[in-house]
Amino acid sequence: MRFARNALVTAAILTLATTAADAQRRKPPYYASIAAGEARMRSGPGKNYPTQWVYRRADLPIRVIDIYQDWRRVEDPDGTTGWLQVGLLSDRRTAYIGREIVELRISPRSAAGVAWRAAPGVVGRLSRCTAGWCYFDVNGRGGYIEQSRLWGVDPGETL
Repeated sequence: MRFARNALVTAAILTLATTAADAQRRKPPYYASIAAGEARMRSGPGKNYPTQWVYRRADLPIRVIDIYQDWRRVEDPDGTTGWLQVGLLSDRRTAYIGREIVELRISPRSAAGVAWRAAPGVVGRLSRCTAGWCYFDVNGRGGYIEQSRLWGVDPGETL
């Protein structure tokens, strides 16, 4: 039993290491999200650079626009740019609702019924995007939203 548990833990660590290594090889620009409950955006790629902004919102989508060692130059939904340490980021895809209330539909069609409405500033997780629609989940309440109404996914991008 102990051997099986140790083998499982070793396999999990190797999987995480492989995922982290794969993430290091991604070419910008690409979307990611803030993994930490608190993340300091800095003016340059190092802890010796001053903090420009402190994010206290895990899952906030960000766009990685440059890479320097274990730092990522990012852009947030408001257009602010700066540097975050790679360990503060996740490959989990999330999106941000812009400046207006949007309707989440029960199927990916404009004529489909409305399941929920989301207010400006809401962040949710993306699980699939195709044909101009994304499934957007906010704490277990989800629905389809037009891709063009979200920040955190490119037009026409398929997930």
